[in-house]
Amino acid sequence: MSAPPDPLPPDLLQDAAATFGLLSATVRLHLLWLLAHDERDVGTLAEETGQSVATVSHHLGKLKLAGLVRARRHGKHQIHYIDDPHVVDIVRLAVQHHRELRTGSPRSRRTRGA
Repeated sequence: MSAPPDPLPPDLLQDAAATFGLLSATVRLHLLWLLAHDERDVGTLAEETGQSVATVSHHLGKLKLAGLVRARRHGKHQIHYIDDPHVVDIVRLAVQHHRELRTGSPRSRRTRGA
């Protein structure tokens, strides 16, 4: 039998839950997925997600406030990029997990009941 895990402070749990809350919006998850692969401007992100520029800007604002995304000026454009590599790991793991569940890979079947 393993030792019980260290207790988690309530504020740490709240911060972690807030991150998952940000990731729960499909648009924001898609934006982070795209930005994990390369930096982009808002117009490119809107095109790739099928959203309006206004919608993408709104969600990027939330991601910026949370410290997950930053932007730098390049000429007339704001170029957005990931500012938290841990979140990239979370997004990639979540996407990979669901890909495996859909394909019925042995790894996903083995962990499904856990």
